[in-house]
Amino acid sequence: MLLRRLARPLLAVPFVYDGLSAALRPTEHTDAARQGADTVTRTLGLDPLDDTQVSLLVRAHGAATVVAGLLLAVGRAPRTAALTLAALTAPLAVVNQPFTAKGDERKERTAKFVRNLGSVGAAVIAGIDLEGRPGVTYRIGQKRAAASRSIEHAAERTRLRADVATSSAKRTAKSAAKDAKHVAKDARRAAKSAGKDAKHAVAQARASAEKAAAKLS
Repeated sequence: MLLRRLARPLLAVPFVYDGLSAALRPTEHTDAARQGADTVTRTLGLDPLDDTQVSLLVRAHGAATVVAGLLLAVGRAPRTAALTLAALTAPLAVVNQPFTAKGDERKERTAKFVRNLGSVGAAVIAGIDLEGRPGVTYRIGQKRAAASRSIEHAAERTRLRADVATSSAKRTAKSAAKDAKHVAKDARRAAKSAGKDAKHAVAQARASAEKAAAKLS
């Protein structure tokens, strides 16, 4: 943490310096800015910017760079400020590309181009610094893993409940089958006993009838 508090102001210094230079002395940057502006307007089919507009563009770019640099230096929204500085510096690297220049101009552009590239890289690194906190990808992965575990646990609980319900149903069915067997057995016994009673009653009735017939005769 202490190193970040020291490194951020050091990283912000060149951005703030260049931004102040552009905001206070735009004429030193208008030539390069005009080349970039002419390229953009020509690509979009727009009228080229005049000197006043180019100067205003340079001042606005410099002021934005100063604000983002100061935010980075004091640690206010440092990642956003660093990525903003990278976005503001990238066009300068394009404008200062040395591949179409010659002689001394090419040497000067090469120095600026290399410096701009280094600034963009440093700003990007500062912009993706999570200060030891897990990144979005890691957090998403953790949430997905947690959701997967929750689904697996829910499926396991459902399976266990289904197994318990199935076992209970089997026990109930088995018990019902046993009860049905007992009832059927009792019914057979009752039917057999009733049959015996009926035979006995018929025999008694027959005997009584025979006695009655004998008396009448």
